[in-house]
Amino acid sequence: MLEQVRALTFDVFGTVVDWRGSVIREGEALGRARGWDTDWASFADDWRRDGYIGGMRRVRDGELPWMTVDALHRRKLDGLLDERGLTGLDEDATAQFNRAWHRLDPWTDVPEGLARLRSRFVVSTLSNGNVALLIDLARHGGLTWDCVLSAEITGAFKPDPACYTRAAELLGLAPEQVLMVAAHPADLRAAAAVGFRTAYLRRPLEWGPAGTTGKDAGTEFDLVEDSLVAIAKRLGC
Repeated sequence: MLEQVRALTFDVFGTVVDWRGSVIREGEALGRARGWDTDWASFADDWRRDGYIGGMRRVRDGELPWMTVDALHRRKLDGLLDERGLTGLDEDATAQFNRAWHRLDPWTDVPEGLARLRSRFVVSTLSNGNVALLIDLARHGGLTWDCVLSAEITGAFKPDPACYTRAAELLGLAPEQVLMVAAHPADLRAAAAVGFRTAYLRRPLEWGPAGTTGKDAGTEFDLVEDSLVAIAKRLGC
């Protein structure tokens, strides 16, 4: 069935880039410069869980109007700084810290994996991140995408089916010709529901050493691997 695949679309946060480690490093550097004392690991987790994941849920539920991921991150950042008593940042410095999400480092297997895959397939993002954010991530991490597709194009967040069907349309392909790569089963299940093929890329350290993401995978996905290089090799690259 994978012989039909002509393009791969990628979830980005957690699958391609190490958001947690990157945000912790940025927080620690800012904390040293400002003399702040806080647990940056829990800060990053709260920012991600309540700002990004929780924010998108509130948008889907109609509690919040549509807004970009950048706006959701900033909304949560303002609250986190206040909750933890981290004061003294002016608007420019706060905006710069919020852009930490534009400077996330890729996992170490990603550059080689993408290079291998591009020798044979079209590779594209399919992320909830807004387009400007994804472009900055690509430039920061040297990510060689053929195109940058975002849920922003549809005005809805994954796992809305429109995010996947519109991506296939923009690539000029049938859904079954697209392989979705993600470290999150829910994302893959939503893609499979509209006809995409699926590749589960385990990232057990996404939420740190105590995290659970990527440790278990069933047989429901077309590919299950521990690195992007392994996925590329399975696809003959």
